[in-house]
Amino acid sequence: MLTTGKTILDVANEHSFAVPAFNISDWAMFKGIVEISEETNAPLIVAIHPDEVRHIGPEMIRGIIERAHRSSVPIAIHWDHGASYEEILHAIQFGFTSVMIDGSLKPFEENVAITRKVTESAHILGVSVEGELGTIGANDSYAESGAAEIIYTDPDDAVRFVEQTGVDSLAIAIGTFHGFFPAHLKPELKLDLLKEIKGRVQIPLVLHGGSNNPDDEIREAARTGINKINISTDIKVAYHDKMREVLGSDSKVREPNAIQPACVQAMKEVAAQKIELFGAAGKGSLY
Repeated sequence: MLTTGKTILDVANEHSFAVPAFNISDWAMFKGIVEISEETNAPLIVAIHPDEVRHIGPEMIRGIIERAHRSSVPIAIHWDHGASYEEILHAIQFGFTSVMIDGSLKPFEENVAITRKVTESAHILGVSVEGELGTIGANDSYAESGAAEIIYTDPDDAVRFVEQTGVDSLAIAIGTFHGFFPAHLKPELKLDLLKEIKGRVQIPLVLHGGSNNPDDEIREAARTGINKINISTDIKVAYHDKMREVLGSDSKVREPNAIQPACVQAMKEVAAQKIELFGAAGKGSLY
């Protein structure tokens, strides 16, 4: 069933697990992600950032929405890393049920102002809003924002931000990177910082990035305050690495049904591991 991000994340918040937000960039990826979510009975957030939207086009978004309506698990369609108020209005017009406005690189007051403006408009139309405070690292993030170094979320700022914007969920910076974690840095989540922020703001918290972060840290984060974890790099690497393997040097391999099934299966295996790790498997029955 198609629903909102708030509906999905409020349940995750109540029951202490995290919902995967898988970034998809073609129909085969989307179809595979829905299938593995249904097979594991896990709620799903389909994340699509502006660059991916430009790639797939609004026509495919209508197909995504139609498939979500028929799904046996709750699905939210999420506009990831929106850069402006106008962009968010386009997302709402396209039919997204959840939006993120990313003002994390702006000064605090400017971030509050644009996030509050988005929230006021989106809530009138029944659309959920995610904001971001602090900046995660950026390695090979393409269309997703980030900084050369992590600027950790300040708990006092988080309290003020939530109070002043009315967001439904908040992406925080506790030690992750977009793309793969740089080789010269040790991945490490500040779990004590997560617990402090969660104890003070209580709304669903979001973790962007997570590639290369140890599974035990991700597992604990998903049980102690993180309710949405964005996954893009890991599933795309699995999908496209398998595609390179299937194509090889044989020019006769060209039909989609000879190429994509193995790629989708490789992606589904990674996605299934994330669903289990986040504690989302079987949680579709809570909705």
